Formats: sequence, structure tokens, C-alpha cells
Amino acid sequence: MRVVVGLGNPGREYDQTRHNVGWWVVDHLADVWRFDGWRKDGEARVATGSVGSVKVRLIKPLTYMNLSGAVLRPYLRRPFWSAATDLMIVVDEVALPLGRYRFRAKGSAGGHNGRKSIERAIGSQDYARLRIGIEPREERRRVGDLSDFVLSAFGKIEREEIRGLLPQLTGAIELWMREGIERAMNEHNRPPDAE
Repeated sequence: MRVVVGLGNPGREYDQTRHNVGWWVVDHLADVWRFDGWRKDGEARVATGSVGSVKVRLIKPLTYMNLSGAVLRPYLRRPFWSAATDLMIVVDEVALPLGRYRFRAKGSAGGHNGRKSIERAIGSQDYARLRIGIEPREERRRVGDLSDFVLSAFGKIEREEIRGLLPQLTGAIELWMREGIERAMNEHNRPPDAE
């Protein structure tokens, strides 16, 4: 089973915030893949279905960002499940410009509390992640207090730009499911000057 976790915060007040981009992606996947709908499962909302021959579970942690890894405990006990090959974390990234995204196979949490929690839960930095840029376009303007920035809502144009990425991200995640993280990185990661 492939597990795709969209990081975000529960509560209506966070729905449109930059920190909840991961939830936007898994909501879109559930719609496009026509999964049965979200249900509560422990400390998360989950949607399950198949994409081709691959069984997939989408997860939205309800624990707040800094405790997101708790939702992975049941999967870590499965005998044939591996975070290194079967887990994809979808997360906002303030160090990437808005409209850019990057896959990584492993690496540090980079100060992101959600990724830190995932690493604590699985005991490793070896898991696939899709980082979606939320840095403002205005010449890398100062974002001020980082927690205030990531918990603020996107403007209309920014929101439309992120929503415009969703079909491309769906195809990229499907490629990861079929052929692995290295192929997804080779196909979708662009050098900064390729814009």
C-alpha cells in the first residue's frame, strides 16, 4: 500500500493557509481518483482506494503540524510496508518560490515541524517528500515572522497559482507510485534557471 500524507492543520481557520497546501493536494487526489470519501481513523482523516493496481491511502493528520508523525504508527507495524518506498509526504516549502515544487528521496527536515515529526516517527530521513513552494513572488520579500507567514492565507492570485499545479502534481505522484522517487525526481525536478 502506498501512503500519501498531506501535512496541514485541522480547523476551518487554517483551510486556506500556506501551511495547509499538503491537504489541498490530497483533497484533489481523492477527488480525481474518485475515492469513497474521507473518514475519521484515529488521529487522522483517511481516504482509501486504488490507482490502477496500486492500493493507496490518503491521510490528513488531525494532530496539528508538529505531531503529524503519530498517524504513521499503524503502518510502521505492517510487515511488508516501508517508509523508504511506500510513503510520500506532501508539504509546503517556504524556501521554494511560489509555483515551484520539488521531490526529494531523503534529507533533513529543514526546520519544518511537520517533517521533524515524521522523522521522529519513522526513525529515519529516508522517505519521499513533495515540497510545494509558498515563498512570495515579490523579489523574495521578507516574510517576517515565519510562523505568522505560513499560517496566513494565500492571496487570490497565489491561491490560483497553487490550484493550477494540482493536475501536474497528480501525474507526478502517480509516476512515483508506478516507478519510484528517483524517476519522479528526474522527470519533475527542474534546475532553478530552467524557469
